[in-house]
Amino acid sequence: QVQLVESGGGLVQAGGSLRLSCTASGLTFNRYAMGWFRQRPGREREFVASVSWSGGGFNIADSVKGRFSTSRDNAKNTVYLHMNSLLPEDTAVYYCAAAQPPPEYSVGSLYSPTGRGEYHYWGQGTQVTVSS
Repeated sequence: QVQLVESGGGLVQAGGSLRLSCTASGLTFNRYAMGWFRQRPGREREFVASVSWSGGGFNIADSVKGRFSTSRDNAKNTVYLHMNSLLPEDTAVYYCAAAQPPPEYSVGSLYSPTGRGEYHYWGQGTQVTVSS
């Protein structure tokens, strides 16, 4: 049974930082790209960041570029979302997700998808609230 468990959310003042963690079990972690999505109040779930299984491929949403980054530690089956210069509009439930590169993908080690439909497994989410 695959489980993705996020942690590290909470309440922070604008301009502050948080680091979210997502620990996976039940899958071969170093063969999955990992992504972060968020769902802000009244909005659809949106892409935030992703990293390939090798760590060599990345994608970051324009809305968080320069403030957020993601990294992974395959030895710990954990992916991180580093969030700096937080804004009130970053308030959301943050989800991690796992995606396995499709067989036809030529360079699986760089596969870092941005679409929700490309992800197979999802965590339950962690709340991040940024106060102004």
